[in-house]
Amino acid sequence: MEYVKLGNSDLNVSRICLGCMGFGEAAAGQHRWTLDEESSNEIIKAALENGINFFDTAMSYQGGTSEMFVGRVLRDFARREDVVLATKFEPRTDEEIANGVTGQQHVKNCLDASLKRLGMDYVDLYICHMWDYRTPIEEIMEGLNDAVKAGKVRAIGISNCYAWQLAQANYYARMHGMAEFVSVQGHYNLIFREEEREMAPFCKAENIAMTPYSALAAGRLSRHPGESSKRLEEDNYAKFKYDKTAETDGVIIDRVAELAEKRGCTMTEIALAWLLTKVASPICGATNLSHITGLVNAVELRLTADEIAYLEEPYVPHALVGVMAQNHG
Repeated sequence: MEYVKLGNSDLNVSRICLGCMGFGEAAAGQHRWTLDEESSNEIIKAALENGINFFDTAMSYQGGTSEMFVGRVLRDFARREDVVLATKFEPRTDEEIANGVTGQQHVKNCLDASLKRLGMDYVDLYICHMWDYRTPIEEIMEGLNDAVKAGKVRAIGISNCYAWQLAQANYYARMHGMAEFVSVQGHYNLIFREEEREMAPFCKAENIAMTPYSALAAGRLSRHPGESSKRLEEDNYAKFKYDKTAETDGVIIDRVAELAEKRGCTMTEIALAWLLTKVASPICGATNLSHITGLVNAVELRLTADEIAYLEEPYVPHALVGVMAQNHG
């Protein structure tokens, strides 16, 4: 495994981050394909054994049960100082707004609840899960800065935002001597490359780490056409994100399969090796032990410039999807 400093922080993270959205009680949240605690533990332990030290969860994953699962297994099988744990908080709720809960107080309440579920005193990376259009960013940044000063958070990140929003937040923090976002978690993979327009160049200029989610497009970049899985069949949110562009995306997926055959490796390894040329540490989920092997192998795989160009050439611009599409404009 290789490691890299996470942007401008002092966090030393593995080049692969294990995404923990697939862990948690299936009945507790929006996903029905998630793993129970025993199966989750096996995968997290395998990740640790293979040098993965970076784990990403969220308060919203399966009603908080993902945080509970992840916290328990890391407490049992790893030294706290050896892992980099990230979790995320949601925007203020209607109820909080009605009751006059400020953004600052909201961040504190969410963090304290997450720490309780995790059974930990601090998180290494605390991430704003999406831009909160109903809360002044100044209040969010103040709340996050308070958390850093209190020793409950080592560094802060953001997910699902535009480059101008990240710039606005960090410049406010810089002007006031506060903690700045060191990482951004956006939607980025070989069949969805819209982050390359403004976010990627901005992050490069500012040394902000990109830790994209959906690194394998919810499995689409790791399976040959016709192959399926429980998640591919049941993940309606992923279908919403990718089904409309399946035909044009299929050309790229075919090229991933072709290169995998030529290189004698898996499609996962090709798709991730490409992404690893662009970002610090992609967020990768795993729902069985074999997935861990593919993630680890990808770090060792070096694509040639010609192979990279061959994978990139068929790409056509995509409309924004998911959270970003809802907030567009």
